[in-house]
Amino acid sequence: MLIVYSDGDLMVEVAKLALEDGTIIKGESFGFETTKIGEVVFSTGMVGYTESLTDPSFRGQILMSTYPLEGNYGVNKQWYQSDRIQAEGYVVREFCKNVSNFSSQKTLDEFLKEFEIPGISGVDTRDLTLKIREEGSMKGALTTENISDEELLKIACNQPNIIDRDLVSLVSTDHIKMYNEDADKKVALIDCGVKKNIIDNFLKRDIGVILFPYDSDYKTILDYEPNGLMITSGPGNPDRVVETIETMRKLSNRLPVFGICMGQQLIAKAFGAKLYKMKFGHRGANQPVKDLNTGEIFITSQNHGFTVDKESLEGTDLILTQINLNDGTPEGLSHKELPLHTIQYHPEAGPGPNDTVNVFDRFEKMMEDY
Repeated sequence: MLIVYSDGDLMVEVAKLALEDGTIIKGESFGFETTKIGEVVFSTGMVGYTESLTDPSFRGQILMSTYPLEGNYGVNKQWYQSDRIQAEGYVVREFCKNVSNFSSQKTLDEFLKEFEIPGISGVDTRDLTLKIREEGSMKGALTTENISDEELLKIACNQPNIIDRDLVSLVSTDHIKMYNEDADKKVALIDCGVKKNIIDNFLKRDIGVILFPYDSDYKTILDYEPNGLMITSGPGNPDRVVETIETMRKLSNRLPVFGICMGQQLIAKAFGAKLYKMKFGHRGANQPVKDLNTGEIFITSQNHGFTVDKESLEGTDLILTQINLNDGTPEGLSHKELPLHTIQYHPEAGPGPNDTVNVFDRFEKMMEDY
């Protein structure tokens, strides 16, 4: 039974968010009646809550939107980036109950209930964002049930750190899938948490897609005779995805290679670079990236909490090609000799920006020239 309090003539169902530093935040409940744990992170996108909630890279995390109003345009299944909500919970300033969009199929509340995800609104998200920026992302527990503050705080603190969790196995396909089998060119996608828009960008270019589980053996991949290899984005600590790293080592000189987000990190690791967890990561649709070769600057969508240690690239065969203008972290890598290119951001982002979507064309040309 949910706790309720009187707000004038209304009875409001209460939700609570506990952080490992002892903070307890109370607000109004929406979504499913349950309790979930995860790393509390913020995302700065003004739109795109459906895409964010269904992004596999948010598995193991409680997502907070910095934009103050969510749910106003409803939810449409065409916007899903996977087959379900992947985030563990949702934190917003204001949850809009009155949808105004001709294409909406359900409300945000119905969406969360469908996938048994709790939500909390009425939160001072500006204040909570400042806390995370200053102290870093932290463990949290979100409940829409009747749980005491002390018990909820204990739940938040006793969960394993996201560094120690194996999350890729929870979002990767468990069997090989094929799309556009009759295409002349085919790309092998190692699925660490692929987004629908990544697959769609290849299909738009009439490139067939063979989707492999993250732990697929390199021989199995070669049996399908792909023209290129891509490692996708995904959740959690890339250092724990040892199977994909090992497969990458064995295929790096056999096929043109492309990596997005976690894909960049896993490829860098395969070539001897080091990775580290960021204080609060990059999540949102407004990250500036500079290309070191052309001097061009792009606005990009990003979602990652780990990155490549720039200094550790020295002594490897990888070259830094792009950097984040906010903090100087690596945003693009290439190989000194091999047809290999990686990026840390999401060129396929929905609803955008799409400044860098031509990287798919670049990879297509790499496959043609190989």
